[in-house]
Amino acid sequence: MTKDDARSRSRHSARHGGVDMTLILSVATLLAVGLIMVYSTTYALGFRLYHNPNYFLFRQGLWVVIGTAALLVMTRIEYTGWQQVSVLVMAGALFILAILLVFGGERFGGRRWFFGGSVQPSELAKLAVVIYIADWLSSKGEQIRDVTYGLIPFAILIGVVTGLILLQPDFSTSMLIAATAFAMFFVAGAEVKQLAISFQIGRASVALLILQAPYRLERIAVFLDPMNSDPGEDGYQVIQTLRALVRGGVAGQGLGNSQQKLGALPAAHTDAIFAVLGEELGLFGGLIVIGLFAILAYRGFRIAHNAPDTFGMMLATGVTTWLAYQALINIAVVTSTIPFTGIPLPFISFGGSSLVTSMAGVGLLLNISKHAATERDARTPVRRRNRGAHLPSPSGY
Repeated sequence: MTKDDARSRSRHSARHGGVDMTLILSVATLLAVGLIMVYSTTYALGFRLYHNPNYFLFRQGLWVVIGTAALLVMTRIEYTGWQQVSVLVMAGALFILAILLVFGGERFGGRRWFFGGSVQPSELAKLAVVIYIADWLSSKGEQIRDVTYGLIPFAILIGVVTGLILLQPDFSTSMLIAATAFAMFFVAGAEVKQLAISFQIGRASVALLILQAPYRLERIAVFLDPMNSDPGEDGYQVIQTLRALVRGGVAGQGLGNSQQKLGALPAAHTDAIFAVLGEELGLFGGLIVIGLFAILAYRGFRIAHNAPDTFGMMLATGVTTWLAYQALINIAVVTSTIPFTGIPLPFISFGGSSLVTSMAGVGLLLNISKHAATERDARTPVRRRNRGAHLPSPSGY
């Protein structure tokens, strides 16, 4: 092989290198666990409602197929192309969120869905926000430290997006998007002063939103003392999820043997599916799932660290933070670590919009990983200088 051939092969390998197999295996395992738990949680419900115990499993399986297609498409499309259309993506998301408030179907006291509950636009908004914010932050460079060019327009943008979602109302998703965006803002190199101001504004905004909705205050009261709340009303779901985890113990009751899923536990196949998993597979099963999410987060942030440009770094950071935060919030709610709020567990909870969007996000990570430099290149001074915005080191470089 000639030197020119070797260089050509090296360049081809850099452009079309292998994807992150550890990330793929962790997500595939989470999907398999999700299908098992959806079937275990819904076979009695499917038989009662549709005379078909496999009804929910088949629907979730269809969403897995669609999600896999979305993942493959996002893996094939060059991630840099999303930088060129980020404004259109964000505008489209805002338009859909706006028309949802007028034409969306009303269920459970809110307008969050199209097509009878099949499509939830706020899930799509998560990915749109990550793409746009990644482009916006990577284009600012050192200007991100200027309040006029950084914090103020950033806060206005996030305020518009979360405001539209709060009008549905969907408090948990709006807070997840805001937390993800501010994590990206921090990684982009925002000054500590800006972050402190943002934290205080955010805390005041959350407090105001809670005070404006009595049911949110009730949820906080239940969180502080769930066992002494009215078990038939506010504290019911919290008590039932804790009972499921207690029944599961260390080793679990066995797959399919949950009692809480048979009517006692609301939203057992969606928001509370981790409680059923804990009851059937015990502490060991729960720790395995948490470990899989930890692997996903580690690989995602590693991809961000090795990304060849600032946009790729911010994009991988945003996707990873969003999925990690969402898993963390769901598990924290089920274990009564934070006040109750409804949010699906990525890749495991029943539901199409969340699953497909999450898998599309993983597809972005895999595409960035194909272009990631080696660890040795990532540690060189040249690469350090070319990364653009980054967290300052103690030495100031």
